[in-house]
Amino acid sequence: MTGLVAALSFTAVLALLLILGHLIAKGASSLDWNFFTNSPVPAGQTGGGVANAIVGTGIIVGLAALIGLPIGIGTGLYLAEYGSGRLGWTVRFVADVLNGTPSIVVGIFAWRWLVKPMGHFSAAAGSVALAVLMIPMIARTTEEMVRLVPHSLREAALALGYPRWRTSLRVVARTALAGIVTGCLVGVARIAGETAPLLFTALGNLNFDTSISEPMQTLSLQIFTYATGPFEEWHRLAWAAALVLMGLVLILGVAARWAIRQRHDTP
Repeated sequence: MTGLVAALSFTAVLALLLILGHLIAKGASSLDWNFFTNSPVPAGQTGGGVANAIVGTGIIVGLAALIGLPIGIGTGLYLAEYGSGRLGWTVRFVADVLNGTPSIVVGIFAWRWLVKPMGHFSAAAGSVALAVLMIPMIARTTEEMVRLVPHSLREAALALGYPRWRTSLRVVARTALAGIVTGCLVGVARIAGETAPLLFTALGNLNFDTSISEPMQTLSLQIFTYATGPFEEWHRLAWAAALVLMGLVLILGVAARWAIRQRHDTP
C-alpha cells in the first residue's frame, strides 16, 4: 500500500515537473525586461510584451478578492458557528453545487445578468464572475478551519462574559486565521488562471487600460489570444505568458504551504 501511494505521489510530481519543464523550455528565452514592460504590438510585428495583461490580472483578481473574500469568510464563519439549522444546510448545499459548477457556466450567467444589461464587456463583470467562483471555496474552507478550533476556547470566552458574536470574531476567527489565510490563497490561485468566465465578461483588450468599466486583458486571456492566433511570434509569446502565469500560481501555492506550516508550528 505504501508503495502504491508513493508511486501515485511520484506520478503527480512528475506531471508537474514535465509541465513546468516544458514551459521553461518553450518560454524562458522570451522573458526579458521588454516582455514585462511593453504592451502587445500590432499583429504580424515582432516583439511586444504582456504588461497590460499583468496589470489587468492584478486588477481583476484583486477586485474579485475584495468582493469574494469577505463574503466567503463571513459565510464560512456563519456556517461553522451558527449554521446548524435548515438555513445552514441550504447554504452548504448551494456552496457545494457552486464548487462543482463549470466556470464557463458562471461566465455565461455573468454575461446575461451583468454584461448584457450594461451593454458592454468590462473588467468589473469579470471580477464578479471570478468572485462567484471563489466564494464557495473560501466559505467551505473557512468553515472547516473554524470547526477545528477547540470548543474549550469558545467556552472560556463565553465564561468571561464575551457575547457569542464577539467570541466568534475575536477568539475563534483569530485562532483559525492561519488556516483561513491558506484557504484564501488557494482560492486566489484558482481564479488567477481562469479563462472561460473572462471570455464572456472582461473579453480582453490589447491596449493598456486600467478602467474597470472597460474590457481588460489578463494573462489567461492573452495566452488564449496568442495560442489560437496564426502568427509564430504570438505562439512564442504565449509560451512565455504561460510560464509567467504558472510562476504566479506556484508563488501563491508556496505561500499557502508556508501558511499551513506556520499554523502547525504555532503552539
